[in-house]
Amino acid sequence: MMRKIIHIDEDKCNGCGACAEACHEGAIGMINGKARLLRDDYCDGLGDCLPTCPTGAITFVRREAAAYDEEAVKTHMEKKNAREQSLQSCPGAAAKALKPAKTPAEEQNVGAAQTSSQLQNWPVQIKLAPLKAPYFDGANLLIAADCTAYAYADFHTDFMRNRVTLIGCPKLDAVDYAEKLSEIIKQNDIASISVIRMEVPCCGGLSAAVQKAISDSGKMLPVQVVTISIEGGIING
Repeated sequence: MMRKIIHIDEDKCNGCGACAEACHEGAIGMINGKARLLRDDYCDGLGDCLPTCPTGAITFVRREAAAYDEEAVKTHMEKKNAREQSLQSCPGAAAKALKPAKTPAEEQNVGAAQTSSQLQNWPVQIKLAPLKAPYFDGANLLIAADCTAYAYADFHTDFMRNRVTLIGCPKLDAVDYAEKLSEIIKQNDIASISVIRMEVPCCGGLSAAVQKAISDSGKMLPVQVVTISIEGGIING
């Protein structure tokens, strides 16, 4: 049948994943870092994804396409939610508070380079993080693009120290960061948020998700955004 349906221009797509998060039917997926329409019958043609695209890569077209299938969408979303629940129930995702080790120099209270891990919590992936945990109360929250720890050599010392860390990739993770982070902010007494992102455009989705999460939570929190270059330097912040 001829009907209105979305079209994604892959050349314009920057892989931020905002459209996949906005699509309530799960019609859009991230494949090889690009947004794709998974199946015609998953798309209801209402276009909730259009205003979320920062590059204008999504438009409406009228073409031959399978009719929207509500039952197929329901089955698809049930399977998708089941996969996400299985990740949450993974034994390795159990919330744990960690106590970073001190170097001998720190034990003696003298200055020295910090080389031990500064991780204070587990899990660290945003999509696996609990909505409420004791270590969130009064926490200075670090929300980082996972590439930043590889690009910036002193990540533990300069950013993770004395912070609860959550990481993710807005380009590859098909989850709604804003919704998850908003619930974490609502349910815990977060003191501040630091966002560490890469200079690449798709990382802008991380900063945008944090700002939306704070707005949706109804709270006011101090936020610092630091941008890391692909060469490993600090561009701003």
